[in-house]
Amino acid sequence: MGDDVPLAGLLSLLALLLVLSAFFSGSETALMSLNRYQLRHKARQGHRGAGLAEKLLKRPDRVIGLILLGNNLVNFLAASIVGVTAFKIGGEPAAALGAVVLTLLVLIFSETAPKTLAALHPERVAFPAAIIFYPLLKIAYPFVWLTNVAANGVLFLFGVRANDTELQALTREELRTVVFEAGARISTLYRKMLISILDLEKVTVDDVMVPHNEIVGIDLDDEDCDIETVIADSQHTRLPVYRDNIDEVVGILHMRKLANLTKQELTKDTLRRLLVEPYFVPEGTPLSTQLVQFQRRRERIALVVDEYGDIQGIVTLEDILEEIVGEFTTDPGDDVDDVVSEGADTFLVDATANVRELNRSQNWELPTDGPKTLNGLIVELLETIPEPNACLKIAGYPIEIVETDDNRVRTVRIGERLPETEAAN
Repeated sequence: MGDDVPLAGLLSLLALLLVLSAFFSGSETALMSLNRYQLRHKARQGHRGAGLAEKLLKRPDRVIGLILLGNNLVNFLAASIVGVTAFKIGGEPAAALGAVVLTLLVLIFSETAPKTLAALHPERVAFPAAIIFYPLLKIAYPFVWLTNVAANGVLFLFGVRANDTELQALTREELRTVVFEAGARISTLYRKMLISILDLEKVTVDDVMVPHNEIVGIDLDDEDCDIETVIADSQHTRLPVYRDNIDEVVGILHMRKLANLTKQELTKDTLRRLLVEPYFVPEGTPLSTQLVQFQRRRERIALVVDEYGDIQGIVTLEDILEEIVGEFTTDPGDDVDDVVSEGADTFLVDATANVRELNRSQNWELPTDGPKTLNGLIVELLETIPEPNACLKIAGYPIEIVETDDNRVRTVRIGERLPETEAAN
């Protein structure tokens, strides 16, 4: 061949083989580097290259066999041409030097450079390559099949099956990572909403419910004028109706049903006829479960009960939605804020405030895996009702007790979080 083909022709053929080697090497890295979820998304949108790449990667052993077959073929041909050309130019010493030069050329131009490019921009390389490989695989299938049979036989001995290529579902924590890594592709607001949805199973109805002592309802044992006052002052669309105390609830009243009633028609008997059956849910129910139950039962409010059947609080559909999207309504009944700023980094806080609400409104990081209220956190840590002016630290936040009574802490002062995060007295 060296005598029949001119030197320029051999060098041109060698350059072509190096380009083909670079193509095979780069496309292999690109196909293996593709994000399978992005690939599936593009394929469903009708992208031809993505669709072919997805089909090829359903059997990665075949496409790898094809790539290696082509890559090894061109590399061996290149080595033969270099040997012939070098020997023609300078004999045996030149042939040895040619092998070294070819190794460097393949390493730099046919391996490192194309594989680096493919790793950085896999879709730009893989999609055009898939258009070439898909028909090429059909043409060279007998050779690829023989190669794969031998290779898969070796893998079989080690317990590896070629069909174990099903796209695995992401876990919740993996999805959280994907959302966090989305960066500017998803706005901060939407990213927070997605994370909140993923966290719904970690939050229970106990975390968002209105506690027992804060439930606003209608006591049928009250005087008519008192009941009318409660109805007139209520900012809620649904109210529990009970006798004597909330544990003796008899039903839920939708305020819309009172719209066409005159003051004379608004009697206790009328209220009883307008009531609907109360809906009870056990404490500890995850919000994800409760959201589905609200949807199935077409309910918007539920009474949370403990293992003894005692009512612990009320949870509404709005409470769950606010866990996802944040506060989207302003309750006119909340005239007194739980947090009052006393300066740039000092706040006077109602100790009955819900810890999760404080964290959300103030961007604090108080622990939420224990008591639900700030008073509960303090009492759990100190194991006693503290005296006014007592100081402690929770999760790095300095807390001063401002006001207490016989059975609870009423008001505290919270300062800016300190570097230390260990709670201490």
